[in-house]
Amino acid sequence: MKIAITGATGQLGRLVVNKLKSKVPADQIVVLVRTPAKAADLGVTAREADYTQPDTLERALSGVETLLLISSNEVGQRAEQHRNVIEAAKKAGVRWIVYTSMIHADTSAIKMLSGDHLDTEADLKASGLPYTILRNGWYTENYTASAPGAVAGGALLGCAGGGKISSAARADYAEAAVAVLTSEGHKGKTYELAGDNAYTLSDLAAEISRQTGKAIPYKDLSEAEYAAALAGFGFPAPVAQLYASFDTGAALGSLFEDGHQLSRLIGHPTTPLATSVADALKP
Repeated sequence: MKIAITGATGQLGRLVVNKLKSKVPADQIVVLVRTPAKAADLGVTAREADYTQPDTLERALSGVETLLLISSNEVGQRAEQHRNVIEAAKKAGVRWIVYTSMIHADTSAIKMLSGDHLDTEADLKASGLPYTILRNGWYTENYTASAPGAVAGGALLGCAGGGKISSAARADYAEAAVAVLTSEGHKGKTYELAGDNAYTLSDLAAEISRQTGKAIPYKDLSEAEYAAALAGFGFPAPVAQLYASFDTGAALGSLFEDGHQLSRLIGHPTTPLATSVADALKP
């Protein structure tokens, strides 16, 4: 049984491949990438595939039974790209697609991201192929990446207010994907995946303060102010606005989930915030 993984050279994809190799023989794993040379270090078969070129997708999926469709990172273009993959999978005879969607995609206030995912979920359901939807919550690394800058600047900036964030480490989501790919009983299911213990950005600032011994407060801004601050740090204006909208979504509860489906899938608690902060603060 061959398992294919799209986006395998991305941060999540690499973790999935390396974890999957501990569960199934490497010769049963195929990675679909635009540049196979970049996947040479993964130790599995790499096939050239481009989301925008359907003929490459069908060739790359030849002989594949199970496909992990890791969502593209091209916001606004993803629905069409994913649709190309799903159509190619049908033509190639793929028997099951597992898709990495977004937490609460159907109710999220973060519309700039959820729309693409909802479209892909609908395409999967209409495809006639068995599917599983992994609605991944936020990566803790999305927030802890700001820790060194917060220490340098003396404050953690954001516009999430007191919104609770149920994030988990990227490795936790990779482990969940592997658990689903290598076990039974998941077809037709949608999982809302999130960390066990929610936190606010004030909690994150307090943890950074605890670990560094420095007083690092959380400074809550308006969405416009935070977008302007990010632009001042060098983010292109559209990206700064997008990132600020994530915090606004958090303030509205879009990143909170307490169903503990992630820890149940992986069989252990999700990575604690303190561990992720410590990793981010390593020199």
